[in-house]
Amino acid sequence: MLNLPHVASRVFGTPLMIARAKLEVILGVLGPRLVGGTLEVVDPEPDTAPAVSITGEGIAVVPVIGTLVSRSGYLDAASGLQAYGDIGNAIAAAMDDASVRGVILDVDSPGGEVGGLFDLVAEIEAIRAASAKPLWAVANENALSAAYAIASATGRLYVTRTGEVGSIGVVAVHIDESGADAKAGLAWSFLFAGDRKVDGNAHEPLSERARAVIQADVDRLYSEFCALVAANRGMTAEAVRSTDAAIYRGDLAIRAGLADRLGTLDLAVVEMVAELDRYAATPRLPVNPTAKRSPSMATNETEQIEDQEPKQEADTPSVPANTARDTAPPSAEPRPETGAAERLRAEFAEVAAVAAQAARLGVTVDAADALRKGIAPDALRRSVLDTLAARAEATSVIAAAPSTPIAGDSPIVRRAKERAAAARA
Repeated sequence: MLNLPHVASRVFGTPLMIARAKLEVILGVLGPRLVGGTLEVVDPEPDTAPAVSITGEGIAVVPVIGTLVSRSGYLDAASGLQAYGDIGNAIAAAMDDASVRGVILDVDSPGGEVGGLFDLVAEIEAIRAASAKPLWAVANENALSAAYAIASATGRLYVTRTGEVGSIGVVAVHIDESGADAKAGLAWSFLFAGDRKVDGNAHEPLSERARAVIQADVDRLYSEFCALVAANRGMTAEAVRSTDAAIYRGDLAIRAGLADRLGTLDLAVVEMVAELDRYAATPRLPVNPTAKRSPSMATNETEQIEDQEPKQEADTPSVPANTARDTAPPSAEPRPETGAAERLRAEFAEVAAVAAQAARLGVTVDAADALRKGIAPDALRRSVLDTLAARAEATSVIAAAPSTPIAGDSPIVRRAKERAAAARA
């Protein structure tokens, strides 16, 4: 037996992030049974929540299935509830598992309670920032309301052809039982202190003051929900609001900017494995973030210029914000300066810039050979400077990327000119 008033307290008079269809089912079950107080369930079994699975290729699949709640221990076996804390623990454990290369959330949920949701999303963001492993999600078949908030926090979101995402909204339900009480011959009296202590109770009509308070809470949570999705999906809060809590199916979700790709869970696993394998096969160069002095250029002035030199980003095609997350290798989540791939791209670009600058000064640099040998950009740059100094023919050396010209001669250029003049004298 389950205590029905306890269940009802999780549904009525509290904000929910849940799809309308599921809310109607809950109300249809609970509403007629509120008088009587208990709900029978048949042989509930503990520990029936979906388990995390790991594919042979090392991809962990974490289920996010059923109605989502802050705590679920008291009736998850009977009703298919899943707790936010359990989801966070499963993701963290998968990310920490040495045998796991990446994680995919298998989402099939209408949403659920507000309590605990924002903390879980913040936890997911922290986990992604601290790990080089990719975290994706698949709406398989539903990622609605609170479940969509969770899915939006991942690096890539797939939706099946018939899958649904969205329902970005907040709802609160008040049930007025005063009519049913009268028919049952029940008269409720509240003895209380504190003018608002019994506002919104189910045994009398909702007062205007109580209605205004509940609506204000719903509005505030809605604003936070829209801001959360906007930040995760690279959209504006106004664009998220303009969905008006609509539900988008299949490719319509992609057009709305709420999903990235059309595909099943199996496809997501295959594509994650392929991208991880491709990234693993990419040659990696050692990163030397500390600029060292060259004997021929040992001045404080030169060292400061080298230390402050801007890095040129690799050229990448311009893409919409909601699909930009697909352009980075999966093990380098699109977080600034956090992944090895980001440093690798910056180093590739810097070596290419040095080679282009050297060519303009008559010094040939084989950029591809430098990359294969793992020569750091600062070492390559010092080699060019030393070559020019030895020739005593240098007239200019550009230490910054061509895209960021510096007005006037830099300290390095001045030093090279001084050496050339001294050699001629």
